[in-house]
Amino acid sequence: MHDNVNDKINQVTEDTLIIGIDIAKKKHYACAIDDRGRELQRAFSFKQSYQGFESFIQTVKDLKTKHQKAKVIIGFEATGHYWKNLAERLWDEQLLYVIVNPMHVKRSKEFEEQPVQK
Repeated sequence: MHDNVNDKINQVTEDTLIIGIDIAKKKHYACAIDDRGRELQRAFSFKQSYQGFESFIQTVKDLKTKHQKAKVIIGFEATGHYWKNLAERLWDEQLLYVIVNPMHVKRSKEFEEQPVQK
């Protein structure tokens, strides 16, 4: 199991554009970061529609070029059934996506919100 975790971590390199998406019923929100967690693009929205997905894919391609990234990893929670259409479109476009465990997201938010002890 430990090797499996390391393999997943090693997928993210300096050449990787990471996109996190908050999936919702009508409109999704995405944010682009680099391998060190630096925000490369402020959060942006796109609709849960074919046109929205096309707009998102074009934005990803533009960000990849702008920031000279060779790879893209897109992550999101499997929220209801709303993620499935997006996943299918990403699959068709051969864009790598990962389903993120909601408990891990919750824990990472709790970690970030903790005040620094002096």
